Amino acid sequence: MNDTYPSRHRTSDKPQEKRSLLERLTDFISPEPDSRGELLEILQDAHERNLIDADSLSMIEGVFQVSELCARDIMIPRAQMDAINIAETPADFIPYVLEKAHSRYPVFEGNRDNIIGVLLAKDLLRYYAEEEFDVRGMLRPAVFIPESKRLNVLLHDFRVNHNHIAIVVDEYGGVAGLITIEDVLEQIVGDIEDEYDFDEESGNIIASPDGRYRVRALTEIEQFNETFGTHYSDEENDTIGGLVTHRFGRVPHRGEKVRIDDLIFEILRGDARQIHMLLVRRDPLAGQRERDAQHVQT
Repeated sequence: MNDTYPSRHRTSDKPQEKRSLLERLTDFISPEPDSRGELLEILQDAHERNLIDADSLSMIEGVFQVSELCARDIMIPRAQMDAINIAETPADFIPYVLEKAHSRYPVFEGNRDNIIGVLLAKDLLRYYAEEEFDVRGMLRPAVFIPESKRLNVLLHDFRVNHNHIAIVVDEYGGVAGLITIEDVLEQIVGDIEDEYDFDEESGNIIASPDGRYRVRALTEIEQFNETFGTHYSDEENDTIGGLVTHRFGRVPHRGEKVRIDDLIFEILRGDARQIHMLLVRRDPLAGQRERDAQHVQT
């Protein structure tokens, strides 16, 4: 008597072999990408064949870049930080807060290496409602991160801790700059404009009382020339952002400056791929240089 029963596994051997053969044929015809570079090439090819749109491709590329960049690559440098001195009274710094129009400000005591907390602009409303207003008591704890912190890890921390701003410190513990969750997200989705940025009525160029101008990087050179009385060529670049990038020879980082003729351009906002916003001012020494040149010629 044979007590051996047919194995249930045996009945699936043939289909399993067929699946394996199909998988091998698929891999032979369309091999899987072995690197990020190959995967991006596949995505770029999909974009060229109109399978995904340009915005989707740009965001996917941004996701890859976020994992490769660190805080020092996109932080606002210490020199460009808009911070509040705890020694000042609300009456002193509220006009400054209104001018800068940020939602959060690092607060320092003594010097900028001693950040003691973060002040939310909305908390200043209490100043007008309370007779005794203690700025120090309104401060939120400051989060400190190293310059080398990867942006993908930082974004995760921002989300988990419900934090929107971090102070970047160097290897010696000194303040190197600051970074916000918006800065990180802009590496993925591009420029994020809020209610304090440009609107349809303000146009591409906004003048400040101090004689400086905020300029969209996508402003056409022709419009820029009309506003500033310059004569920049638009043969190689259509936009002022393209002209500035060309002058650097690379995509510049936030806070970097370059002088083109009589104007000084500072990068206010951008990502790893392009500039988004510029701060433009006239070179105060331009007139002196012109007079010196005329003196040499005579």
